[in-house]
Amino acid sequence: MLTLLHLHDDEAEVIPPHTDRLPLEWPTLLLLGVTYGLWGLGTTALWQIWPPLGLLAVTLAVAQHSSLQHEALHGHPFRNPHLNHALVFPAIGLFYPYLRFVDTHLAHHHDPVLTDPYDDPESNYMDPAVWARLPRAARLALRANNTLLGRMVLGPLIGGLCFYAGDLQKVLRGDRRVQQAWVLHLLGLAPVLWWLLSVAQMPLWGWALSAYLGLSLLKIRTFLEHRAHELHRARSVVIEDKGPLALLFLNNNLHAVHHMHPAVPWYRLPAMYRARRDHYLRRNEAYVYPGYGAVFRRHFLRAKDPVPHPVWSAPRD
Repeated sequence: MLTLLHLHDDEAEVIPPHTDRLPLEWPTLLLLGVTYGLWGLGTTALWQIWPPLGLLAVTLAVAQHSSLQHEALHGHPFRNPHLNHALVFPAIGLFYPYLRFVDTHLAHHHDPVLTDPYDDPESNYMDPAVWARLPRAARLALRANNTLLGRMVLGPLIGGLCFYAGDLQKVLRGDRRVQQAWVLHLLGLAPVLWWLLSVAQMPLWGWALSAYLGLSLLKIRTFLEHRAHELHRARSVVIEDKGPLALLFLNNNLHAVHHMHPAVPWYRLPAMYRARRDHYLRRNEAYVYPGYGAVFRRHFLRAKDPVPHPVWSAPRD
């Protein structure tokens, strides 16, 4: 197994967060209704008015829906997980099975293995030994993917190809959980395709393009979420943004706070961060950006770090 230097942290969170839930988590339910409504309008009336307007609406809805899926897998808006899963079941984002998102993301939340190329399913780093064997063209593509522009343009394609190749191997090996995820994904696509073929004016290619663009927007969030660092508490970022992207990402830009308190709903994260800002920035070793404007200025055309993992102690067994 691959191991990172100083994998364990000697400082633990000792002050519990304020985790009281609203009797009804109306902010999440309201936003979910708005998201489905925007998707429906984008595929019908807005597409008829002006196709680029429809594309924009569906793109935003796809990105927002993914953020809401993230809330659902963390236990919101209801205490019943099956009800939460049902709320985000329609596969309006097209490309990824929700159950696979659940499994890989919860595995990602084991903080001691954050950024590990093998044990963190969401890592963008590679084993240096694997990197050394890659052909030049692959290295060029992955280096481009480590700029924000490259991540937005190439990231959905590169990430999708790697994900599908891995899942295909699992399906062929008889992994029942992965097989179930893809069957459920097809079921989740059924009502979406019925709408698009029977009600909507947006063609299938328009939906597919919007789904890809929605993933591109999400890559802005995930681009800097984690860095290679010897201390696992210092691997998650804080981006102090309060604009439209913070809403689109449901405050997951306060990513260090989310990783410390993954059960806290999105609308409580900003107040928690403001109340104990110095504490969170001390714990993550000041891995912080003032907003997404700073992220674009610094990394739109410049890589944030190397592709081969820079903090490495041993090859994979």
